[in-house]
Amino acid sequence: MYRCMRAAEATGRSNRREGGTDMEQPTHGDYIVVKAKDQGVQVIGLTRGTDTKFHHTEKLDKGEILIAQFTDHTSAIKIRGKATVLTKYGSLDTDE
Repeated sequence: MYRCMRAAEATGRSNRREGGTDMEQPTHGDYIVVKAKDQGVQVIGLTRGTDTKFHHTEKLDKGEILIAQFTDHTSAIKIRGKATVLTKYGSLDTDE
């Protein structure tokens, strides 16, 4: 869910895993920014596919910011707690 691009990926050089196969190319999906308004805001990544599952969670303290990206594995992001969410479509605040 929260993918950091390595220098080799950014420059287009091939990365190899054990066994000599190429690693997946980075996914360039949409990003969102989550800013916690209270302690303990949870950001949860949900998987793609026939069975939607939680695959990653982060807990944010008041004032912390998380930048998350939709990827081949992440089809939805769930937010629990008071937070401001910024997307390319605009911003919104949770009601909790």
